[in-house]
Amino acid sequence: MSAFLLVCSTVVSAFTPTGVAPAFFGPNAFPVPEMSDGLTYSQLRLELAADGYFGYNKSRTADLFARVHVPLFTRWANLSVWMPVYEWYSQADGTGSGAGDVYLSTDIQVLHHSWFAPHKAKYIPQMTIRVGVKTASGEQFSRLRHYDCPGYFFDASIGKSVSIKDFELRFAGSVGFLCWQTANARQNDAVMYGLQAKMNHPYCSFLAEWGGYVGWEKYGDAPMVIKFRAAGRIKGFEPFVQYQYGIMDYPFHQVRVGLAYQIEILKNKN
Repeated sequence: MSAFLLVCSTVVSAFTPTGVAPAFFGPNAFPVPEMSDGLTYSQLRLELAADGYFGYNKSRTADLFARVHVPLFTRWANLSVWMPVYEWYSQADGTGSGAGDVYLSTDIQVLHHSWFAPHKAKYIPQMTIRVGVKTASGEQFSRLRHYDCPGYFFDASIGKSVSIKDFELRFAGSVGFLCWQTANARQNDAVMYGLQAKMNHPYCSFLAEWGGYVGWEKYGDAPMVIKFRAAGRIKGFEPFVQYQYGIMDYPFHQVRVGLAYQIEILKNKN
């Protein structure tokens, strides 16, 4: 009888939601990863931004965000590293601050129109695959700011551009898998998805993106967001502003203001 009860208890525990999910934590715990548009970066790209998050529960978060994309000796592969370097917050149980998680990914071009003959190239889209990991460096798990556990994800993105005079319209979609450790040596597995539309001009760009992921616990683990981004281009600099709205299981509005800088580091090798 005791063995039967133990088995029943184990089964119930295995299917009981842990609550280690984006709906119940701070905005930097495990946000929806920004999707790729099917292209890797051919230049070194540095980004520095300030974020403001406004929670539906009247919580407030501000952070300093940094990201870098580094071509790995070729334009067809990147190493990407990003993190909320430090955050300051105000929530129902008081105020505080702490460092965020570090994210790393390898982005690889697996399909590109330039690899084909000119008469075929116009029909060929671009495609990348990405493999990323999340560290457990984020602080203040006890106050529900970060998960204090590792995670990883991988996805594939495909995109195609259409040129109209000085404008380039680009459409992209992505699908993938995301996983993070929760509690009692368990993990949550999720399907990632995203759609993106972008307009590029030599002096500016505009982007709209919809995406999210769906975990198996079905308890606060299906964040869905939409975001809009506008950027200018002044030589190698790109000032930008971004707004993100949490549709489901991500109870935050985000406003990001930042500056990116791109520089060619492969020209000597080419």
